[in-house]
Amino acid sequence: MPGVGAMIMRRKPLWLKGEAPRSPEYLALHGLLRQQRLNTVCASAICPNRGRCWEEGTAAFMILGGICTRRCPFCAVPTGRPEPVDPDEPRRLAAAVRTLGLRHVVITSVDRDDLADGGAGLFAACIQAIREEEGTAAVTVEVLTPDFRGKAGALQTVLAAAPTVFNHNMETVSRLYPVIRPAACYAVSLEVLRQAGFYRAACAGLEGCGGMRTKSGIMLGLGESRAEVMDLLVDLRGVGVELLTIGQYLQPSRLHYPVDRFLAPEEFDAWRLEALALGFLGVESHPLARSSFHARQLLGG
Repeated sequence: MPGVGAMIMRRKPLWLKGEAPRSPEYLALHGLLRQQRLNTVCASAICPNRGRCWEEGTAAFMILGGICTRRCPFCAVPTGRPEPVDPDEPRRLAAAVRTLGLRHVVITSVDRDDLADGGAGLFAACIQAIREEEGTAAVTVEVLTPDFRGKAGALQTVLAAAPTVFNHNMETVSRLYPVIRPAACYAVSLEVLRQAGFYRAACAGLEGCGGMRTKSGIMLGLGESRAEVMDLLVDLRGVGVELLTIGQYLQPSRLHYPVDRFLAPEEFDAWRLEALALGFLGVESHPLARSSFHARQLLGG
């Protein structure tokens, strides 16, 4: 198995290459994000869909700063000592949502293992701010959270804020967790999703939370086997996950974990059918698919 720092970067196939963003819509969103001092995972994680999504006026906001407390070898987000939490961030995010006229908002974050609640309180505050902002009450809100390392009450704080979609990415198969997600645990991530599913079932029919969907995302091309991917999909359905994204892992730099192989688009089409056959309600499976890829469409919007 190749290791981190192997200094290998495979040449990308044609289907993974896109055009550089140039449109007025892209430039306008870029300017607004800078004005409101907001981070996006689109930029921090070098998402290949940034141009397309920003040109459509959508973005995945990344709260709690731009420095992560974990160092995952697949991820391009900078790591180190984070800055203090900005309590004004929810207001600025809600203002940006109103200005952009968004219908569906994705909110994610860096890992903040330095905080007592892992940052859960700011997730809840952002959801509340969007719901209270004039003209944005009907916006659907998707959160993509860390595992919070089991911090007491953290997950419940986010769920109680009633996001429309609760997302937590598994990223890869169980065998690869010690290498790809060394600060995380496969069983803990599954438990996060299981608890989200329990919460949804417990409050079904109650105002504000009965329609919450659960979601996860995985990457392929890290060295996983077909059987291991099937086991992962079965595990996700077993804890009630309803929506799924499947994408190709792309190595951010020579210092990151190398790509084992590039899967052809036809293989992603086949995985989509496999996932739907297992009972997932919606699946985005594409070489360039990421957590927020066609997020509103996957929800049915």
